[in-house]
Amino acid sequence: MQDTDPTTASRIDHFTDWLRLEQADGVGVRGAHILLRAFGTPRAIFNAGHAALAAHVPASAARALCAPPSAGFMQLRDATLAWLEHPGHTLMILGDPDYPQELAQIPDPPLLLYIRGRRELLKRPGLAIVGARNATSQGKANASAFAASLSRAGVCIVSGLALGIDAAAHEGALQGTGSTVAVVGTGADLFYPTRNRTLAQRIARDGCMVSEFALGTPPNPGNFPRRNRIISGLSAGVLVVEAAEKSGSLITARVAGEQGREIFAMPGSIHAPLAKGCHKLIRDGARLVDTVNDILESLRISPLAPELAAPMPTETTCLGLLAHLGHEPVDIDTLLLRSGSTVGALSLELLALEMAGLLERLPGGKVQRLTS
Repeated sequence: MQDTDPTTASRIDHFTDWLRLEQADGVGVRGAHILLRAFGTPRAIFNAGHAALAAHVPASAARALCAPPSAGFMQLRDATLAWLEHPGHTLMILGDPDYPQELAQIPDPPLLLYIRGRRELLKRPGLAIVGARNATSQGKANASAFAASLSRAGVCIVSGLALGIDAAAHEGALQGTGSTVAVVGTGADLFYPTRNRTLAQRIARDGCMVSEFALGTPPNPGNFPRRNRIISGLSAGVLVVEAAEKSGSLITARVAGEQGREIFAMPGSIHAPLAKGCHKLIRDGARLVDTVNDILESLRISPLAPELAAPMPTETTCLGLLAHLGHEPVDIDTLLLRSGSTVGALSLELLALEMAGLLERLPGGKVQRLTS
């Protein structure tokens, strides 16, 4: 909350007004912004009276704003104040000096940001990395490798803590100084999905978790498309690693474009269903990415040294990997042992072979060479 308020009581009153506006039935984020433009502050909204409010929002919402705070609301407020007493738990209110400026400029910025972890990461240059939940092993390796390199270059990686590409991007980003921000679709006091609980705890300690939802908010399906505007709003651009033709990641990319952010997409095999969304983005004007420096150049950040941002391998440079593949299906872990390579380097070589038509992907995360 704002540190410039003169007393603790006034800070609590300030927070209470904003939380009450956020929680008012039938108002919503867009309705709240309409009212703020008309009246200036939450306190002025609550003092305006039914007739004045009904000129801007439905009558039912005006009645909710005029009603006194309920017992349930006061319990939520007190629970939130107690949550804020824990180390690393903070709250940003729209209009606070440290509220992320890029996010504040989107059409409907969150009224409140509940934060766990290193809030200073929200001031760093950010790049969103998103993609399929049912990602391939290579897609996850690509996301992790790119995120790690970008984080080492000082870029904060923003994603949504979902399974698949999101989780891989967070994992990679934690390896660098740029670190990572997870924008979640639940209250900040919950960990979802449960399979990512350990990762979420690491992010809450070494990165930053952000939510616009009140404490205790469950993972309702409508929350996740809504949080996508925050993922892109905190970022200078969005990289889509793998996505089907109809994918939530494409929604994030569309919203990012509407916000004026740059869209990046990683190509894949023409036969891979999870490459079709990326190829559609590229056809529609997204920038094709095959090195980390493609992104850093666009973000006007100094490029990494060549050995840290090598271009996509070619068929010729992958002959050694072809030998390690053999002629039977093989999984990624086995290939790592045979080749002695890193996850990032191996993923790029596999992508090059796939694009050259020398390799196919099989169920269960395995690959097989197509040459004799």
